[in-house]
Amino acid sequence: MSETNTTSATGRRKRAVARVSISEGSGKMTVNNRAFEDYFPTVSLQNRVLEPFHTVNKTNQFDVFVNARGGGVNGQVDAIRLGIARALIKVEPELRGELKEGGFLSRDSREKERKKPGQPGARKRFQFSKR
Repeated sequence: MSETNTTSATGRRKRAVARVSISEGSGKMTVNNRAFEDYFPTVSLQNRVLEPFHTVNKTNQFDVFVNARGGGVNGQVDAIRLGIARALIKVEPELRGELKEGGFLSRDSREKERKKPGQPGARKRFQFSKR
């Protein structure tokens, strides 16, 4: 994006990383050069991404451009959500209280635990046999 009044922020969740750029506009949203509705087909996923805008009543005031990589759909949704919240704070610092109260600024740092050698999973053990 070559606009001058663009604000960028990064959101992360699990293995997903989302670079979010917002600029004043009409509410157009692009994720990985695809329409927002095409990338996230279900309404519940779309609503989770847009929650920060609904919380601060700025629903159709910003155009959003997202580059999301890694992880799965849910990880990307939460990463985009965090990136949007962080970008909104850069644009209007007085929104921080509302977004923090809504829980949009906390980074969910849980990662998948690695698989251990000699085991079928991270915690699971092979079945014990006495004889």
